[in-house]
Parts: sequence; C-alpha cells; structure tokens
Amino acid sequence: MTNPSDQTLWLIDGSGWLYRAFHALPPLTAPDGSPTGAVFGFGNMLRGLLREQNPQRIAVIFDARGKNFRHELDENYKANRPPVPPDLSDQFQPIVDLVEALGIPMLQISGVEADDVIGTLATQLPDGMDLRIVSGDKDLAQLINDRVVMIDTMKGKTMDVEGVVEKFGVPPERIIDLLALMGDSSDNIPGIEKCGIKTAAKWLNQFGDLETIIAENEQIGGKIGDNLRAGLEQLPKSRQLATIKLDVELDVGIDDLKRGEPDAEALVALYKRLGFNRWLDDPVVNDEGVAGAGDVAVAAPPDAPDDTTYHTVLDQKAFDAMLKALKAADLICLDCETDSLDAITGGLVGLSFAVEPGEAWYVPFTHDYMGAPDQLDREACLDALKPILEDENTPKVGQHIKYDLNVLAHHGVQVRGVAYDTMLESFTLNAGGTRHDMDTLAQTHLGLSTVKFEDIAGKGKKQLSFNQIDLEQAAPYAAEDADITLRLHETLWGKLAETAGQKHVFEAIEMPLVPVLADIERTGVRIDKQTLADLTHEFGQRIDELAEQAHEMAGQPFNLGSPSQIGEILFEKMGLPVVRKTAKGAPSTNEAVLSELAADHELPRFILDWRSLSKLRSTYTLTLPERINPHTGRVHTSYHQAGAATGRLSSSDPNLQNIPIRTSEGRRIREAFIPKDGHKLLAIDYSQVELRLMAHFSGDESLIEAFKGGQDIHSTTAAEVWGVPLADVSGDQRRAAKAINFGLIYGISAFGLARNLNIGRAEAAEHIDTFFARYPGVKAYMDGCKRKAKDNGYVETLYGRRLYLPDIKSRNQAARSGAERVAINAPLQGTAADIIKRAMIDIHAWLAADKLPAKMIMQVHDELVFEVADDAVEDLAKQISDRMEAAADLAVPLLAEAGIGNNWDAAH
Repeated sequence: MTNPSDQTLWLIDGSGWLYRAFHALPPLTAPDGSPTGAVFGFGNMLRGLLREQNPQRIAVIFDARGKNFRHELDENYKANRPPVPPDLSDQFQPIVDLVEALGIPMLQISGVEADDVIGTLATQLPDGMDLRIVSGDKDLAQLINDRVVMIDTMKGKTMDVEGVVEKFGVPPERIIDLLALMGDSSDNIPGIEKCGIKTAAKWLNQFGDLETIIAENEQIGGKIGDNLRAGLEQLPKSRQLATIKLDVELDVGIDDLKRGEPDAEALVALYKRLGFNRWLDDPVVNDEGVAGAGDVAVAAPPDAPDDTTYHTVLDQKAFDAMLKALKAADLICLDCETDSLDAITGGLVGLSFAVEPGEAWYVPFTHDYMGAPDQLDREACLDALKPILEDENTPKVGQHIKYDLNVLAHHGVQVRGVAYDTMLESFTLNAGGTRHDMDTLAQTHLGLSTVKFEDIAGKGKKQLSFNQIDLEQAAPYAAEDADITLRLHETLWGKLAETAGQKHVFEAIEMPLVPVLADIERTGVRIDKQTLADLTHEFGQRIDELAEQAHEMAGQPFNLGSPSQIGEILFEKMGLPVVRKTAKGAPSTNEAVLSELAADHELPRFILDWRSLSKLRSTYTLTLPERINPHTGRVHTSYHQAGAATGRLSSSDPNLQNIPIRTSEGRRIREAFIPKDGHKLLAIDYSQVELRLMAHFSGDESLIEAFKGGQDIHSTTAAEVWGVPLADVSGDQRRAAKAINFGLIYGISAFGLARNLNIGRAEAAEHIDTFFARYPGVKAYMDGCKRKAKDNGYVETLYGRRLYLPDIKSRNQAARSGAERVAINAPLQGTAADIIKRAMIDIHAWLAADKLPAKMIMQVHDELVFEVADDAVEDLAKQISDRMEAAADLAVPLLAEAGIGNNWDAAH
C-alpha cells in the first residue's frame, strides 16, 4: 500500500530494528570480513517500508550512546544488560551511512533514548497530521491515540487504541502504570513480584490508576497483595523510569523531517563495500539515473511482476481455465487451507495454486459463513485435480509441503512429484540464520510484508477457522500464499544451487525424507490406554507421598511446584547455599541447582523426584490418551525437519522423543506403546554413532582400530585413563570414561568434566590430557574444526550440510568458546542426523517396493521403530539392521542393534 500523503509522519525506532535484525538475520560478512547481517536485515526492512509506503515525512531515531537521564534516577537502570556485542556495534556506522545515503533524516539525541525523541515529536504533531511509529517496543504503546498508531513491520502488525486494550487489557493512558506494576527485567526496572500483565491490568481496571492502587493496597489480599505492599516504595520510581519523556530539546522540528534525494553514488559505493550486489539493481543506483524522493527507492524482488492477479474460482469455467494452466505448467505451487491445524483430521476448506509469479488461484470448497456464495463440489474438483497432483513427472513446490501431503492424503489424493519446499530450502541454506515460516522468509528475501492469518481471522478465543472467513478476505490471503511461495522458491533455489554440498543435502536427503515422514505421521502408533490409566493413578499416589515426605523434611507444608516457596524453604529456613540466581536476583531453584544441592541434602532430591514424576504424569500418562485419533485409534505425532540447526528431527503434538529411557518410570510409559494384533514392535538404534563418526573424521588410528576390533570404547578409554588392564576396568571407571568420551565430543572443558564426575579440576585436566595422548588424532580434529570454522565462518557434515557460526570470531570470549564447541560437535551430530535420514529414505522405499509386512512408525534420535508382522519380524530385523549399517561408508563399521517385543520398552 502506498501513501504519498504529506500528512503522515513515519518515525522508525532504529535501535529496536538494529537489535532485532542482528538476532534474526544470518551471519553475513562483507568482502573484507566485517559483519553485515544486521545491516542487511535493517536495510531490507527500510527498503521494504520505502517501497510499500513511499513516506514523504520520515526519520530514523537511535538511542544515544552512553548513559541517559534514567541512570541519574536509578544507577541500576539497565545494569543487568550484557555489553553490546562487538559484531553488532561494528555494524552501526554502515547503517547510519545507509540511512543518510537514502536521504532519510536521522536523530540521536544525547542524554535520552529513542523513545523519548519519538514521544516528544508525537506531542508536536500539527493539526491534520498522523504519526506511524515503526517499532515492536511495548513501552511506546503509551503514546498511541486517535492519530498515533504503532506498526511492527517484522510481525506485520498494526496497533491502535483498540489494539492496546486487546493486548494489554488497559488503554494507552494506563500503560505507564501497567509497566510500573509489571517491572521490566530487560531494563532492570523493579516491579511487583509475581505481578504479570493480567494481574496489573486487573488492578488498574478495578482501581483506576496506580495512585489509587497504592492508596487502597490493603484491599488486595493473598500472597500477591503481600508482594504489592512489599514493593510499594519502589513503584513511584518504577513509574518514572517507564515514562517516556515528552519535552526533549530538539534542534529540528517536524517540518525538517522530510525525505530527501538519495545519493546514488554513495549507495553504489556502500553496497559494493558491503557485498550487497543484488541491491545494485535499485532504481536509485542503476543506469536509468537517480530517483527522486517521490519515487519508489527500492527494487522489486528478482523476476517479480509489477502487479498481481488473484482469481477466486467459483464456477466450472474458471476451474477449467485453471486446470488448463496447471496441466501446461513446468512447476506447480500448491497450498491447502483447512479448518484445523491437525493435518490428519483437518477438513480441506480450499486449495490455492500458482504457476507463474504474480498470478494465483484459490478454489474454495466449504466456506460456510452466513451469505457465503455457492462453491464447487470438493470431491468433483479433487477427482479432476488428482491426475495432476499424483503425476510423478509434474514437479510440485510448497511451503512446509508435508502438511499439504497429509491433508490431501486424508482426502484421497496421494501427491507425488514433490520437488521443492521453501521452508526446507531456507533451512538448508542457513539453518540458524532466521525463522523459516513464509511470512519471515517473504520479508527477509523478498522485502514483502504478507497478510497474516490473524489479520483476517482474529486471534484468541474469538479466532475464526478458515471456513468461517469471508471469501473477500480469504481468497486473496490463500492465493498470496501460493504466489509468495513460488517467488520464494525462485529466489531460494538460485542461492541453494550455488553450493554443491547444500544442494546435495536438499535434493538427496531433505526432500526425499518429506514423504517418508508424512507416511510415518499418517501411520501413527498404537497406545494402550489402560496401561497409561494405571500409571496415572500410580504416579499420582507417589507424587502425593513425595510431597508429604518433603513437607515433613521441611517442617511445614509448601507448594512443590512453586520456585519461590521452594526458595524460601531451602535458602531462608534451611540455610542451604545459594548456587546461582535468576535474572531478577532471586535464588535459582532450577534442575541443575537442585541436582547440585541433592549431593549433600535430601530435600532437593525429593523435590526433583516430585517434579520429574509430575511432568511425566501431566505430559504423557494423562495427555497421550487424549491424543488418540478417534478414526484411527492411534497417536499421530508431527516431525519437524526445520528445527535443530544440526538437522536432527524433533517431534511435537505429542513429543515422542523426550520420553526418558534411563528411568524406570520412563520405561514404563514406553510399555504403553504397543503393536496392532498379529505384530511386534521392532526397535533398532545406532550404537555410539557420534563416537564412531569421531573416529572417521579424526582418522585416529587407535580409535579406528578399537571400533574395528569390536572393543567397548568406554572400557578401552577407561583402561587408558586409569592405566589398568581392560579386564580390570570397573563399572564406575567405565561410566566415568563414558562421560569423558561424550563430553569431549561436545567440547567439554576440564571445569565441566570435573563437575560432571565430581572430581577436582586438576584431575579432570589430567584425564583429558591422557585421552588426547592416547588418541592424538582427536585433538588434531578438534583443533582443525575450530580453525576451519574461523577461516570459513561455518562447518559442514560429511554430506555437505552447513552450519554457520556467527560468533566464531567474536571478541566476546564466552560467545567465541560456545561457537568453537559447536564447531567440534555439529559435524558429528549433523552427520549422525544425515545418516539416519538416509537410512529412513532407503528402508521406506524398500518396504514399499517389496510390499513387506512392516511399517516405520517412529524415529527417536538414533533409533527407528517399526511395526512388523509376527511371522516376518526375525528376518526383517536382520535386513533392516543391515540397511541401517550400510547407510554410510565410514572408516569404522556402523552398528545397528535390534530388539523385538510386544511393547516399545520390551523391544529394547
């Protein structure tokens, strides 16, 4: 949308944009090696705003460096913030250069923050002028009124007065009071303990304002009332710190905040210096001359059309025309709209398609709001589309297309020819660089703000399902999804194809895995409800017993689920040492702290046991029965490819990968996973795969020989470290050696190993030195990983999966050390992930081609679980294990160990 009016002022919170771009964008570097990720993200957002809004009155506002007047009010203001990362501060000047070269005024006023400058300008608006504050900062909500709105371009959301009330529960004039009550840990503004947004809004709506709350504080009872009274003295200062200053002395007025002529020569020099070659096509810097301030000062995305045509297909003639275009297309982008997020049970509301950028179709089927127009019959349309969608030779592309495969399979269409997925293209290009949803990718790679689902459906309890949304809104939204996805593919595929390794990972691993995971999700796993019901009852009794015993030890009852009450008992009443504190300064009671205290004190162990059992009960024994699909009688999880940066899969709804195997309670939950009648569960997992990969990557002869000889690597390490014969290694020594082996894979330090083994740091360092003396190739590999990462900015798996490490050259020692640890481990963990994916692709195809009586039903880290017919399970256990072991050609053998049983635990 373009608004050339001179009666709208746009003020950009430049500091907010800078930080968000730094943390959201990939670790880019200029040709000279300097960081540019934040500059690129900031510039993309700014160029997008100029293109879409064409503002004439505009300014970018930055926080001033150093302290400001709030530090004079409270010396602890923002005291807990870490120093600005050097890689971020180094990018400030290039951003300033960009803003100035684009002809945009910039303000940075000493002694105040950007919010104060924006607030002051908001009070100076002349009659008839509106203000658009471009920011996501909640503090600025206090400035919103009938003429001032706030726009978060990164999320595509606009907040007006009604939006403030909807989000915060109070109008803009009460935001300062709300912030004072809540406090702000990021700014180190103290609030009332345990007073969140809902409680603060409730009090303000009841009493009217902060002054009345303070005066009437005795009316608020309970623990939260006590907290309020304990914090009364600090509230006036907190309110003062949260108040935006409205009278900053400025050298410029609103009439001075006008967009000027861009400096084409300066932009060309800047873009070349930063390595932003694609930006050289901007109208302001190309051969056609310099654009004026009234022209669009940014280029359209590569090959993007000047306009769009979106069709709503409501009759047979329009459908036939679309069908003809689909049949003639070289590539089809498809997207499903459903009435539920559950792909297995969701009803198909409509389908959108695109075959060329700028044109898309939406075919609605079941929009059923009052006054909805007649729509085409879904089954008839699917019958007509089926030959195209099931044609292996007609390539398809989508965004998170696995979801669409499952939806269409639920409606009788088995989509084939799936060649591309923009989510996976982005993930393969840079797994950790940005989010991989379509809206974020469109903003990052195309500079486009897309229509969000909440924009047309609302949010919260009042959110509409897609079938309830008017076609005037639903059709453009759905068509845009297909159009933008197709444009994203054209951009992302061009980048992906530039690197052979990443292209191989995408084509040979990620995309072939999509239909495999879709099939696993649709198959699901059978659950024994009675076993879980029995466990729920048993766990409940044990939870009550643990609580009663904990109360006896404490000498009083307390809530074992309350960190603050636990802290009062352990640290105030019992006087246990405070191991570490939370961000707000309270003694921490997290798992690591309680585990450390449990070594010398009994009560923390009971609290940990209570927490563990309560989590298992709430997460699994109570919840899994509710997840059983009534149509299939099975539980269907969702697997995520674009999650962990190393490429490891995760699962959700429900998460089947976090059920503990080392505790008896976790194993008993696994007993509830059972096969269908006449079948067994077959579980096969890779043994010590990451250590075997360490042997392969490092080329260490001793480590390779140990694995080739079938030795127990942990016992072998123990024999070396403690200088005892292999036959004399004790169980404790083997367990300690296991901690050393796996710890070194993750780049553990002597300090970390000492803590894990409960030994002195000198002894731990000696163990590490002995290990490296025995396996010198491992030390050389680790040093080489860090060196390559610093040279290249990334590390790679055996198959070319790349993980960028933006902190590998950081001047912050902690950040750099963390990146170095990742540089060592990521190739191992990522290659392990690639190997099991390769095995899944091979085994799935083999089972289907030979029509064997087995189905892959779960993937859990290094383990695959199958449901196999009784009379075939022994033979298939051997054949599947062989295929898993053949999934990679390494310097050492892979070992895949199989187990068979009538439930998942028994199969181990």
